[in-house]
Amino acid sequence: MINNKELIFFMPFIGGGGVEKNLFIISNFFSKKLKNITICTHSKKYKNKFNKNIKFLTPKTKLLKKCSLKTKYLFCLIILFKFLLHKKNVVVFSFQANIYCILLCKLLGIKIIVRSNSSPSGWYHNFIKKFFYKKIISFANKVIVNSLEFKKQMDKRFNIDAHCIFNPLNIHEILKKSKYAKKDTFFITKKKCLKLINIGRFTDQKDQITILKAANLLKDKINFKLIIAGRGVEEKKLKRYIKDHNLNHLVKIRNFLENPYPVMKQSDFLILSSKYEGLPNVLLEGIVLNKLIISSDCPTGPKEILSKGKGGYLFKIGDYNELSNKIIYYYKNKSKINSMLKFSKKNIKRFDYDINLNKYYNLVKSFL
Repeated sequence: MINNKELIFFMPFIGGGGVEKNLFIISNFFSKKLKNITICTHSKKYKNKFNKNIKFLTPKTKLLKKCSLKTKYLFCLIILFKFLLHKKNVVVFSFQANIYCILLCKLLGIKIIVRSNSSPSGWYHNFIKKFFYKKIISFANKVIVNSLEFKKQMDKRFNIDAHCIFNPLNIHEILKKSKYAKKDTFFITKKKCLKLINIGRFTDQKDQITILKAANLLKDKINFKLIIAGRGVEEKKLKRYIKDHNLNHLVKIRNFLENPYPVMKQSDFLILSSKYEGLPNVLLEGIVLNKLIISSDCPTGPKEILSKGKGGYLFKIGDYNELSNKIIYYYKNKSKINSMLKFSKKNIKRFDYDINLNKYYNLVKSFL
């Protein structure tokens, strides 16, 4: 166990998404290898997700619960600044608000490793953000991305040598949690129907409205049920569409699921409709549970996970007509689906839990 340096994970806001899952997995793995691990975040709400020997660095005020995301970033940067003023033997591993954290560490002469989570395709059109990102990202000691396509984008657009490490996939944990008894009654039906599921934040990036538009085209063609699980700013918009198009008996919005695997296991297949990603964990989890994947061909990740369509269906971003056609095709060609499932299962070895966690450890160890 390495004792001489402290490693601080910087994640100002912890919610329940894929980035958070990776934070839990990676930091807990590191806590078995390193003596001094600290999480800098806005609250201790998710403390139970971390190993007991991991310390927390959080603002003392409770007012942050109702504050904006940027305010939480600011408070966490302030407490990180105060902490680093008295520490020199430390390395920062940033998972969020990376540009601000890089500037802070550069100012203080602290080594920083950055994990970039979403393809720059989602914000590259913003000239100001692109300008500052291009100027600042090179100050990081190392930039980690989670897909090869993502690496190509970062290398080309920002002239950096990003390091690709896939998301560690804990197959054993997914299968274990999928056996829990809690299932969704909406999917329990006497009539034979196709059970569809989407899991993700309700944001413009995730674009669930495309799935609802496809469902509206399908309602008079096939018998199906759809669950969309998550939370976020687009929830009212999604519910309004469901009501306006008389989809209430076919589509249900579910709140964020702490353990989505039992419900995912009930479904026939999983739909991802994102406009951009990094490497979507939910697709890997769906493959582990033998679900056919139908995903938007967004940058970055889905094409890589599904081997350019050999392990699942890809459709053009926002094309609900193509999505509805893919669903109908599945409905009529289940033998084709079985071969896709076998192919995708065979190819998830790249995301092996131990292999990728050790890649993280070996990289970070070189800075400690």
